[in-house]
Amino acid sequence: MAYLALTKPRVIELLLVTTAPVMVLAERGIPSLWLLAFTLIGGALSAGSANTFNSYIDRDIDKDMGRTSSRPLVTGEISSRQALVFAWSLGIASVALLWVTTNALAALLSLAAILFYVFVYTLWLKRRSEQNIIWGGIAGCFPVLIGWAAVTGDLSLEAWILFIVVFLWTPAHYWPLSMRYREDYSSVGVPMLAVVRGPREVSVQVILYAWATIVMSLLLIPIAPMGPLYWLAAVGGGAWFIIESHRLYARAIRGESDLQPMKVFHSSISYLTLLFLAVGVDPLLALIPGLPGY
Repeated sequence: MAYLALTKPRVIELLLVTTAPVMVLAERGIPSLWLLAFTLIGGALSAGSANTFNSYIDRDIDKDMGRTSSRPLVTGEISSRQALVFAWSLGIASVALLWVTTNALAALLSLAAILFYVFVYTLWLKRRSEQNIIWGGIAGCFPVLIGWAAVTGDLSLEAWILFIVVFLWTPAHYWPLSMRYREDYSSVGVPMLAVVRGPREVSVQVILYAWATIVMSLLLIPIAPMGPLYWLAAVGGGAWFIIESHRLYARAIRGESDLQPMKVFHSSISYLTLLFLAVGVDPLLALIPGLPGY
C-alpha cells in the first residue's frame, strides 16, 4: 500500500477519467477492449511514475506540510532509493507497454508527460513561480492526447480542443485547493498563487479560467460534432462550476473568514467527470438510428 500511495492514486483516477472517453470519441464507437485496457494501464503507469518522482523530489517539503506529512517517504515506510527505482520502473514500463501495444506516438506522449511533470513543473516552476500550476498543469493534459493517439495514430483538432479544456480547467481546479492549504505552502516557501496574492485576486483568476474552460468545451460541439447530451453536460455542469466560482469571489469581497474554497474544488472535479462522461457516451448515442438530435 505504501508504494501505491507514492503514485497518488486519486490523481491517477482523475487522469484516466479523461482518457477512456476520448478513445471512444476517436473511434466513434467502442474501441478494442485490449487497446482500451493497455492504454489505461500504460497511462496509469505513466502518471504513477511522474507522481512518484514528484514525491521523491518534494520529500524535503512534504515533511513540513500537514497535508503531505503522512506520505511514505516522509514516514520512512519507503526509502528514497526504493522510491527512485520504483519511479524509473513505472516510467520505463509505461513507455514500453504503450510502444508495443498501441503505437510510438502514444508511447512518446507518455514519456513527454513524465518529463514535463518532473522537470518543468516539479524541478523548475513549483518552487519558483506563481505560474507553476498554469504551465506545470500541462502534464495533466497529456492523457487526452495519449488516448486519442492510441486509437488514431495522430492528433486531430478534437484532441487539441480537449487538451486545452483540461489545461484551462487545471488552475481553476487547483487554486481553490491552494487557498485551503495556503499556510502549508507558505510555510515551505512554495509560491502558489494563493500564497503571493490575496483571496480577491485569486478568486477572480478562478472565475476567468472557469469561464474560459466552458467556452473552450463548447467549441467541440461544431468540430466533433457533438450531440445534445454533450451540450447539456457542457452547459449544465459548466454552469455549476461557474456559479461556485462566483460564490467564492462573493465571499472574498465580503471578507468572510471561511471562504469555503473546497466547494469550487469539488465542483470542478464533478464538472470534468460529467463533461468527459458525455464525451464518451455522446458518440455511442449517435449510433442509435433515429435518435432525436443525432
